[in-house]
Formats: sequence, C-alpha cells, structure tokens
Amino acid sequence: MSKVKYYYDSETLSYRKIEPKKGKNLALGVLFLVGIVAMSFVLALVYLNIPNVETPKEKAYKREVENMRFQYELLNKRMEEVVGVLENVEDRDNNIYRVYFEANPITEEQRRSGFGGVNRYKNLEGYENSEIITETTKNLDQLSKRLIIQSKSLDEIATLAKNKEALLASIPAIQPVKNDDLKRMASGFGKRMHPILKYPKMHNGMDFSAPTSTEVFATGNAVIKKARRSSGFGNLIVLDHGFGYETYYAHLNEFKVRPGQKVKRGEIIGFVGNTGLSTAPHLHYEVHKNGKVVNPINFYHGDLTAEEYDIMLNQSALENQSLD
Repeated sequence: MSKVKYYYDSETLSYRKIEPKKGKNLALGVLFLVGIVAMSFVLALVYLNIPNVETPKEKAYKREVENMRFQYELLNKRMEEVVGVLENVEDRDNNIYRVYFEANPITEEQRRSGFGGVNRYKNLEGYENSEIITETTKNLDQLSKRLIIQSKSLDEIATLAKNKEALLASIPAIQPVKNDDLKRMASGFGKRMHPILKYPKMHNGMDFSAPTSTEVFATGNAVIKKARRSSGFGNLIVLDHGFGYETYYAHLNEFKVRPGQKVKRGEIIGFVGNTGLSTAPHLHYEVHKNGKVVNPINFYHGDLTAEEYDIMLNQSALENQSLD
C-alpha cells in the first residue's frame, strides 16, 4: 500500500493530501510496458544467439527422435536378414522345386517389381526424418509383396507335388506280363512284316509271347476305358491313365474288368489269348501319349534291371515278323 503524502497549505493553515497527477501515472505505466517489451526482446535475442541452449522439453523430443531413428535402422537391418533368407527360398523355388515339377520359374522382375501409379508415400514427406521413414516403408512393402508371391508359388508347388504323385502312380511303368511267364519278346515297336497281310506295316506296340490264359497286368493306375471285342485286336482292353496316357492290351483270351472300373498298377485285368488278327498266343501292348503312339520300351523302368532292359531293348530292335 503506497504512502499518503501531505503538504501544508499556508492559506488555509492546514495539511492537505497530495493527489498524484493522472498524466504522470499513465506515462509511468507506458514506460513500464516498454521496458518489459524491450527486456523480452533482448532476452529472446540473447537466447537465439547462444548455441546449444535447449529446454527440457526440447531435449526430451530430441531423445525421442534419436531413439526412433535407431529403431528404424534396427528394423532395416532385420529386414535385410529376412530378405537374405527369402532370397535363398526363392532360389531353391526356381532352381529345384519348379524345375523338378516342370513349372516355369518366376522372373526377378515379377518378384522385385515395385508399386506404380500414384505416390504411395506422399504423406511421409516433409518431415525431418522423412527419408529414412519412407525408405523403410518402401522396403517393408516390397518385402511383403515378395512374401505373397513366394507363398502363392509354394501353394502351386504343393498342388504340383500332389499331381506328380498321382502321375508317378498312373504312368505306365511295368511290363504287362511277368518275365517268368514270357516265352520271348516276339516283336518290338517299328515297321514289321505283318504275318497275315504279308507286307511291311507299322507295328505300334510290343508283342509278348506267352501261353494262353497267362495273367495280364495294368501297367499303371487307370480307369478302364474299353473292354470289348474288336475286329483287328480281338478282345481289347484300353486303360485311361490320365495325364494324356492310355495303354492298349490286345488279342486277350478273356477280360477280368469292365468299362468304368478303376484299377491299380499290377492288378490283373485279363489273360493272354489269340483272338483277332493273331497267329499265336501273345499280348500286343501299346502306349499312347496325347493321342500318339510311343515306344513301350521306355516304360518298363518299374520292374526291369539294367541287364534285363538291355536284353529287351536289343530284342525289340530286331526287324522280325510281328504276331499281329
């Protein structure tokens, strides 16, 4: 509380209170405000020109930014390790799995392609650490895409593996007549003299000479497509193995299967005979792939030794007379 001042008035012979002048008070107030503004300006100027002066809040923010930068760098290193593992899987996928299952490899362009069109990372621009954040995000997006592509590839390989297993079980792979039951391999694949027509004619299969009623086996898993009498082949069975393969068993004495029936490799389907255009009991055996006849000699790997295969190969190459 300010002191009240008095003065002695000689005219009234009394003490009177000294009243402060209004203009003087206003001037003092303005001067005070000017002083405060000037002092603030000086302090701000000094603060801005003193290096490395940080407030506690600024220091906390700086520590947080540095920690974030460290975490991003650590994340990039971990992604590099994951990319290394993924590259190894991609290499095996292209050069082992897809080769084995006869599938086309996935190109590098497909695996590493980026994201076209609009700038997906525009919202990350304009910040102090935009470069490292944008680069990390791009790497993560590309890694995710490569993982998706590889995952789909492995799904495809799994499907191919199942099909391969079915193919290996279905493809003709054994002799239709056991070696123990064979008298001889009468005629092979190629041009041969027809025993009845008496002129060279393409022999589309192999003739296995064996006694009548000798067991005849399915050479692979299949469905019976035909089991009927024909003019040239006599009693004929045709097996549909799938995957483009069919096998023919001709001149049979009798059938043991019916059309539509499923059979397994090694299952008895009929018996050797001498029906149709045939001059002696034997089995005429053919292999067809995608509608074209192929040499059956290439489809006995399931039950012949290397020596037995060489003997059969030599016998089938002889240009002797066929039995049908």
